[in-house]
Amino acid sequence: MATDDLSPQFVIAGMSELTEKTTSWKTLDLKPCQGEMIKPSETIDIVGVEGLTLQDRRVWNALIANAFGPEMRDEDREFTINLADIRANHNSNERIEDNVEHLMTTIVRCRQANGSMTRFQLLGGNNMGDPMRPRGEMTYSFDKRLIDVLRDSVSFGKLEISVMAAFGSKYALAMYEHFSRRVNLKNKWMEEYTVDEFREVLGVGKGQLKAFGNFKQRAITPALKEVNHWAQFQLSISYKKQGQRVSKIIVSWVWKDKDGRAKARQELEKSKIGRKARMSGIEETIHIMQSAPTLPEI
Repeated sequence: MATDDLSPQFVIAGMSELTEKTTSWKTLDLKPCQGEMIKPSETIDIVGVEGLTLQDRRVWNALIANAFGPEMRDEDREFTINLADIRANHNSNERIEDNVEHLMTTIVRCRQANGSMTRFQLLGGNNMGDPMRPRGEMTYSFDKRLIDVLRDSVSFGKLEISVMAAFGSKYALAMYEHFSRRVNLKNKWMEEYTVDEFREVLGVGKGQLKAFGNFKQRAITPALKEVNHWAQFQLSISYKKQGQRVSKIIVSWVWKDKDGRAKARQELEKSKIGRKARMSGIEETIHIMQSAPTLPEI
């Protein structure tokens, strides 16, 4: 898979405290715009996350976004986050504890530019306040090896928080993150994957969705529909076959035009009620039922 990095010109554009004259930049020195998260590519293009749920992934993103900045270079640094910021739609902290433990026990692999493979836990040691309290804080740290790979990172994905919150499947979130990292690559608008590589992109476990038909029907197609509905870019997928078997998956990308981007933003502002129907192109019609007229008494 591609290892192309975003150009310095793109990285600098719109970022405070950096100018076009900057010749040396690192991902952790950038500042996200309001409503966005900058996620280092080393935390996107990783292998071994198939056991994570959608909520696990959201919690990890919240922890990274909260800690993001030059301080992440310090391997001894601990960060603090309000539990309300990671609770999402859950009303109790017991579920957050499950998410945190899933992250602590998940070992992932990240290939470095020099070809070496680094393994690390998604989350290090942490301390959470009384889980029975409606409010509280969590203090946490990251694995030393993760800090090592992030220290000199120079590539990333810009993720819209509202878009990530709209996804209903972990496969859609994984697809969105992966291609948000690629849509701004210069002179590149498509990429070819083996089936196994694309399974890793979406975080599909080796024992899951073994038949390609199931993989396409239950992971690729619904994820593609969600990403194209919510994101500011559009993906297209085609397939190469060897005999009767699919051997390659080709994904191309393009930014939506002005109207397409406006439509996506308008949808994000609408009520969650009816989203699935609107995504499927089903028109919603409201019928007002009138009560029968009251007959006069005889």
